[in-house]
Amino acid sequence: MLIVLSNDDLKTELLGQGINEKAEVFWATSIDTISDELKADAVIDLLFENNAERINKLKQLQIVFVNSVIHTLDQLPAGFVRFNGWNSFLKRPIVEAACNDEIIKTKTSQIFSLFNKKIEWTPDKPGLITARVIAMIVNEAYFALEEKVSTKDEINTAMKLGTNYPYGPFEWAEKIGLKNIYELLEYLFISNKRYKPSALLQKEATQ
Repeated sequence: MLIVLSNDDLKTELLGQGINEKAEVFWATSIDTISDELKADAVIDLLFENNAERINKLKQLQIVFVNSVIHTLDQLPAGFVRFNGWNSFLKRPIVEAACNDEIIKTKTSQIFSLFNKKIEWTPDKPGLITARVIAMIVNEAYFALEEKVSTKDEINTAMKLGTNYPYGPFEWAEKIGLKNIYELLEYLFISNKRYKPSALLQKEATQ
């Protein structure tokens, strides 16, 4: 039995490559709906929030996979696996994840293979790899907008045509959630000043 905490959009993305017919999945929209008597081999928390109450509930389960783009493993209990489950990323056939336990890594690959997805193991850094890159691209687009280089629509079009990205920077920010982009940049900025958020991005994310 696998428990998946998700909303409708992320469920659709997780199922983007289909699901193994033998997979036994209990879908939940809230952690409060998971009974303590429900026996599960693992839980995938796509709606993860890093707070004590939620972590204590998750710790009761055997293997825990959390959508934690910012918070690293040293901020989570031992045995947790973190992955990038931002909107628009999870529908890909490859999932970025970080884990310190080789045995759990093997089990992680097996569980995500139920959804026909492969795990790409990355260093345990805030933003992992792809989220960090996209956050910077969005930030640079906001700097360009601040300087009146072009409009949002024109920048979106230029990036899609010039780099073959599936979305322009502002489209991507809308799908991911500009607040998520801003929070990652703010966190990265603490240790590296090149991640300083654009003033306009900050304004739109916090208004």
